[in-house]
Amino acid sequence: MPGYRGHTWAPDVLRADGLYRLYYSVSTFGKQVSAIGLTTGPTLDPASPDYRWTDRGPVIQSTNGSPFNAIDPSVTVDADSRHWMVFGSFWKGLYLVQLDPKTGLRLSDDSPVHRLASNDAIEAACLTQHGAFHYLFVNWGRCCRGTNSTYEVRVGRSQSITGPYRDREGRDLVDGGGALFLKTTGRFIGPGHIGILSEGGTNWFSYHYYDAQSEGRSRLALGHLEWGDDGWPVAESL
Repeated sequence: MPGYRGHTWAPDVLRADGLYRLYYSVSTFGKQVSAIGLTTGPTLDPASPDYRWTDRGPVIQSTNGSPFNAIDPSVTVDADSRHWMVFGSFWKGLYLVQLDPKTGLRLSDDSPVHRLASNDAIEAACLTQHGAFHYLFVNWGRCCRGTNSTYEVRVGRSQSITGPYRDREGRDLVDGGGALFLKTTGRFIGPGHIGILSEGGTNWFSYHYYDAQSEGRSRLALGHLEWGDDGWPVAESL
């Protein structure tokens, strides 16, 4: 990765076949020379004698002129046990590829890449399934600017994981659609890049924000993900 200076970010983790699959981003910051890598390990406990990580190499890469920027992975398993990864940042938007459930890598070098969403400033996707729909959460705006950050989370849904994803008004996310899910409120400036975990009957979502009461320092928070009677997600902060 030319220009890489040890800055590794935007991880997502999935447990499969007795291993934790950790997906992560490396990039020449702000450019399309990027890659999503995969490393696997049997345990997350660093005190365990089995604790180790094995490099499995790149999942997908991009370079100058690619339609996408290969960062910000989010992995999911659908109801048919197929593995998928949504990714992307700026340029022509967010994309989806199918993964090999045995290896966690891309299904094949030439497998289809599905375009799911686009906006002037878009990244940090997360996919989840609820009922008959797949829900795609995305970030609009810009992060990493302290209290000047403009991040907010938008969402669309589709009955097919490959899209099209539409918002409450029926607008396609590829054409700039997206229903508001989470925005700046009080001290929580520029919230974004959610991750979703369902455990013990509770749906959690994590997100980062910039704390207006602490000079814009970056923080991590948890919220409850509720589902409205209309089938759309509702954010409840803690």
